[in-house]
Formats: sequence, structure tokens, C-alpha cells
Amino acid sequence: MTRCGIAIDIGTSGLRCQALDLDTGVAISTAITNRHPIPGMNVIDHVNHSIESGQDSGNRLMIDAFNKLLPLLEVDLSEVERVAVCGNPFQLSLFQNIEIRDLAYAGRSMLDRMGVKPVKRDGAVVSAEDLGLHALGDAEVIIPPAVSHEIGADALAMLLVTGAMDEKDPCLVIDYGTNAEMALIVDGEIFTGSAAAGPALEGQQIEKGMLASPGSISDLSIEDGGWRNFVLDTGFAARPGDIIDPTDGRVVLKGEMHGSVKGITGTGVIAAVSCGMESGLMAVPNINTPDQKAHLQEDVWLSPRDIEEAGKAIGAIRAGYLTLMREAGIWVGDVAKSYMSGAAGLYVDALKAQRIGLVSPGSTEIIQFGNTSLVLARRLVMGLEDLDGLRDFANRLRAKHCMFATSEAFKDIYSIELSLWSYGMPASAYNDMLDIYKLPHIPSVTAKADVNRMVIRDIPDADKHEVVILDDPGVMLCGEMPDCVMCGKCTEICPEAAISVDDSSGIPVANVNTGRCAGTACKRCELNCPVKAIVLRRLNPCTVS
Repeated sequence: MTRCGIAIDIGTSGLRCQALDLDTGVAISTAITNRHPIPGMNVIDHVNHSIESGQDSGNRLMIDAFNKLLPLLEVDLSEVERVAVCGNPFQLSLFQNIEIRDLAYAGRSMLDRMGVKPVKRDGAVVSAEDLGLHALGDAEVIIPPAVSHEIGADALAMLLVTGAMDEKDPCLVIDYGTNAEMALIVDGEIFTGSAAAGPALEGQQIEKGMLASPGSISDLSIEDGGWRNFVLDTGFAARPGDIIDPTDGRVVLKGEMHGSVKGITGTGVIAAVSCGMESGLMAVPNINTPDQKAHLQEDVWLSPRDIEEAGKAIGAIRAGYLTLMREAGIWVGDVAKSYMSGAAGLYVDALKAQRIGLVSPGSTEIIQFGNTSLVLARRLVMGLEDLDGLRDFANRLRAKHCMFATSEAFKDIYSIELSLWSYGMPASAYNDMLDIYKLPHIPSVTAKADVNRMVIRDIPDADKHEVVILDDPGVMLCGEMPDCVMCGKCTEICPEAAISVDDSSGIPVANVNTGRCAGTACKRCELNCPVKAIVLRRLNPCTVS
């Protein structure tokens, strides 16, 4: 009989589980979700929901999703010996159902007023049964430690899995996501930080944006007559789409993926900004077209507001790594190697990302990795890493952790980024602004970097067996709306088709699918209800027949 363990990554945009043969380390099966079961597209949304609706509600949504997902691995769950879970501090805390308010609120005085005692997140081994994963019985669940309230086990994974710790020369490691964890390694010292980049780099808060899925524009390139769109197919491979004139949307040449586009994902947004800046179409945040839109395939476009949203994320990440360099007493010319991890860090065109500031302009070598968080969970399951070793490593990282929220250097640099991306400051004035804050210049031309992509897919071994996708990881939130006039505005305006309204009982009832709902970053149903009948935080988990 095969001895089995399970590795789990709780990501902001979804859950990933992989069953492993404990004797060989071979992945037996993989099951994932393309959405998170808690309403929202980023960790701030998940925090807001869990604070407003109650921590128990957030925990229930997550555990219920795992109880749907784990059986899709098609192994005998009752025989699983060991499970390891990796993710950021909030996701792991909610998974354990331990205090989350110390993560949601800043400042010791506020926490004291609320009677909240910060939790020591130093790693644990708990019973699957105690967590509510009843099908796993008495299997032990290993939860790795966090570095700080904003830097978690996923940051440990980023450093340990990429091999950056073995570098002799200065190098930079960034996990690209809504919360961009980053580390600068210099002479054996590790400077860490976490930039709240927001959801734009995952295609959210972009008018035509969407998470990576079939039909999303994932890349663009400048070709004769226009921009070539690359579109994800049903196997999540990028295929050539149409060549479009970005000034007016005219189809120059139809491509293989003509007629299949639904929106644009984060890597596509990055590529579009890069193409726009390279071609002169964009003088951020302005777009030099008659209607101020950069037109892509099939009625997808980017507006100045979209560029501004993307710029806030790009600016936060660039301000973050420049701040770490300042802390270490070096600058961009001293860091020749950059590591990119996470799904966005793997699938994005690295040179386009560097051109717009997501990668240090001094890097002459860029190495792209996939999901390092899942790899660390696999190592824990296989006994290749242990909790004591991770605790020692976390303690080492705490010594040089930089809180960007209180860093004067970060505030200064991010103010320059906002001037560039939001207020129309010309890029040529960037170094003049750095002079004001007595900071070194950054080169106007990026280094010519060699790019090495270490894996094909962000999920390890996913090419060796079919990956099963749980399309609907959420549950329904329901609530009566006695003031509802059944105008249909909420269902019409919801970009994710997450809400429906049923009045068969005589009183209108809102039904919201948590796995689709964009949460507090959206709330279009609430904001556009003419009689203010729907309030999302008042809805409760329910069963819909």
C-alpha cells in the first residue's frame, strides 16, 4: 500500500493540493481551485470579510473548500499520514482559526484597546481532525512559522526553494502577488520587506481584468501594424491571438485565438504597459489615443485609470526593493541577479517586467521560478525540512526585517512613484526627485538581462498527471432583502455573475457565491442598489436547493 502525504498551498487567488508518495516523493495527483473560497481578490478583501462577518465564517469557508477539494486527489484520505500547509500569515491563521485581528489592525495601542493579544506564529503540528478536515482523521498537519505579521512561510519558501541563499554576490528575490514579499541578500545578511502591491498585477481592479483563465490576454508584443495579443487556451497555454491596432481596436490580422477573448490578466497588463511605454503610446498614466484607451483584442482595453491602478502596484514593488537596497547601503548597479517567484513571477515576460520597474534595472540575470510555497510544503511532508530548522531561519530573517509602513525611505520613493503613475510626472524627472531626497539615481535604460526560466508550470509535476480543478470552491451567502424592488441591477452589474435574487417565498433573498464574489474591492451590487437593500456583511452561509 502506498504511504501518502499531502502538500497544500493557500494562495490569495486559490488553493492547491498535491498528494505525494512518501517513499518516492513522486506526486500522485494534484487538485486546485482557480478562486479563493472567501469573497475578494486579495488578502485585504479576505481580512475585511473575516473581520466584518466573523473569523468563524472565514474559517468555515476555507475548511469547507478543502473538504470539497481533498477528495479530488483520489487517494484514500483516511490513510494519509502527514500534511503540510504553506501560505501567508493571514491565510495560515484563518486555516488554524487563531486570532487574526492582530494582523488586521496596526498599532499596539489599538490592539490593547480591543483586548487583542498578538499571537506567536512560530509553527505548529496539529491534528487534521481538530482543524475540521475530518476525512484526514488523525493525520498530523505541519504549519511552518512566520517571520512577522506581514512576512510568512511563503517568504521562507521563496528564499529556500530558489537557491538564492547560496549566492555569493548580492541578489534580490521577489514573490510577485497582491502582497509582494521580497528579500535582498548581501554578504550573508538578508534584508526582508513586504509591499502591499494590491490586486492589479493579478488582473483585478482593472476594468476588463480577470484572473488567469482560458480566454484571458496574458501577453502582448509589438509587431508590424499593431500589437499581437497572446491568449490562454483551455490548457492555460498562451496562443497567438489577433494583431490589433491599439489606437482604435482595428483587427490588422486574425490569429489562432480569434473570437475567444474574455478579458486581460495581470501578466497581460504588465505587457501592455511595457508595449505602451516602448512605443510611445503611453505617457503614464495618459494614453495617446483619440479616446484615451489602449485597444486590445475583442473589445478589451486599458484606460488611464487602469494604468494608474497598475502603476500603484508597480510603484510599491519598485519602492520596496529600492528601500531594501538603501537599508543595505548598496544600489541598483550592485545587484546583478534577480529571482522572480510565484505564478505571476513565472508567467510574465521578465524583460517587459524589468522595463517598467518590476525588476531592478541593474539586473543582468533574471531567474524565474514557480510556486515555491507548494514546494516548501512538499519538503515538509517528505521530511526534507523540519520545523526547528525553519524556526531558526525565521529568527534570522527577523533581525533585518524592514517595515515599509514606517520607513522614511519607502515613503519618499513611493511618493515619487505616485507622482509618476498618478499625477503625470514625466519619467525624465524621476532622478530629479531622487535628488530631492538625497537618493542615488537609477539608470534610464535597463541592463540587458539574460532570462532563465527554471520550470514550465508554476505547480511542480503538473505536467506528469492531470490537474483536477474545483471550479466552485465557495458556498452561498444568503439573506432576506425586504426592501428589494427586484430591479435586477445587482445581478446585471456583478462582473463575476456571483449574485442572484430569488423572490419565490414572497420576500426577495440574495444568494452570493463566495468563490466568485470580488468582496470589498468591488461591492458593485451594494453601491448600485437604488434602494440600498443589499448589505454583504449581513449575509450568512446557507444551503441553496
